[in-house]
Amino acid sequence: MFKSFQLTIVQDMEKINPIIEESWKDILGDEFNKLYFGELKKFLTEEKKKYPVYPPGSLIFNAFHHTPFDHVKVVFIGQDPYHGKGQAHCLCFSVPDGIPKPPSLVNIFKELHDDLGIPEPASGNLEKWADQGVLLLNATLTVRQNQAGSHQHHGWETFTDAAIATLSQKREGLIFVLWGNFAIAKRELIDSSRHHILTAAHPSPLSAYKGFFGCRHFSKINEILRSEGKEEIDWKL
Repeated sequence: MFKSFQLTIVQDMEKINPIIEESWKDILGDEFNKLYFGELKKFLTEEKKKYPVYPPGSLIFNAFHHTPFDHVKVVFIGQDPYHGKGQAHCLCFSVPDGIPKPPSLVNIFKELHDDLGIPEPASGNLEKWADQGVLLLNATLTVRQNQAGSHQHHGWETFTDAAIATLSQKREGLIFVLWGNFAIAKRELIDSSRHHILTAAHPSPLSAYKGFFGCRHFSKINEILRSEGKEEIDWKL
């Protein structure tokens, strides 16, 4: 089933197989063999002939790699990876160690401090959250350098919508965190009778004061987890 997946998505440009955790291969295996995914691979191959594309091929499925299907407790939904050099590692809102924190992430840390008193960390790398069961999922998993949204509507949304819908169908009691109108639109994929949905404005400087600041989602997430007898998230990085 996974023969086509084992070929790198951009095999003519990078001789690296994307890394994705085994449980997600089982859950999403059929998606890799569908027509839209083949077209997506062709699109990426042509893009990489013309432009720098982020993140590196080995990190495209990084969110899935850090957070196995059965370990997911919380789902954050972003739009697409950061498009600056070195920023993207396919954990939404996160940047690798040593990379300056983008404005939205700075605002996330401000809200975290106001909510739980946790000081802003030196690094914007959110891998510690991902490893505790926080799926940091972008709807689009690649982007052209310096062109936000450039890889939208080429198939990635079909793939990530399938991931969200499958989590909704096959898991119970998950907490979906939807910041901004784009993410909030994904609630139609989520069975609210089985899961918790938290919504707020996007943490971007353009909208953070319109309902993101003061949402207290970090403490609310842990309240829900605690009420269900699950281990809370240690938000301190």
